[in-house]
Amino acid sequence: MSTHLKEKEEQILKILEQLAEENINGKPILVEGRKDIKALRNLGIKGKIISVKTGGKNLLNTISEIEASNLTEVILMLDFDRRGRELTTNLKRHIEKTGINANLHFWLRLSGLAGKEVKDVEGLATYIETLKNKTGNS
Repeated sequence: MSTHLKEKEEQILKILEQLAEENINGKPILVEGRKDIKALRNLGIKGKIISVKTGGKNLLNTISEIEASNLTEVILMLDFDRRGRELTTNLKRHIEKTGINANLHFWLRLSGLAGKEVKDVEGLATYIETLKNKTGNS
C-alpha cells in the first residue's frame, strides 16, 4: 500500500494526539458547531471545547466568553473550507485584541495534510478511517 498515505495517516494521528494533550492541559478548542464537538470527542479530545455557532451565540458572545475565562491561549479548530478560513481569520484577530493567543498551529497542520479532501472538522474522523482502510490499518 502507499507509504505516502501511511505517513499522512501517522502525521494526522500524531497531530490529534498533541492537540488532545494541549486541550487536556487547559487550552480550550474553538469549533464551529455541535457536530465538530462530537467529532473531536470521537477522536479522543476530552478537554473543554467551545462552539462558536451554537445556542444563538454570535462572534461577540464567543469572544466575551473567552475573555471572561482568564485564558492565555485558545486553539482555533474551525472548518477548512472558505467560510471556515474566514471565520478563523476574524476570530484570531478579535481574540488577539483581548491579549489572548489564538493558536492556529493544529488547524494549519491538519488543513495542510488533509488538503482538499476534508472540508470540515466533523469530516476528520471519516477521513482517518478512509486512510486506515486504504493502508490496511483498520
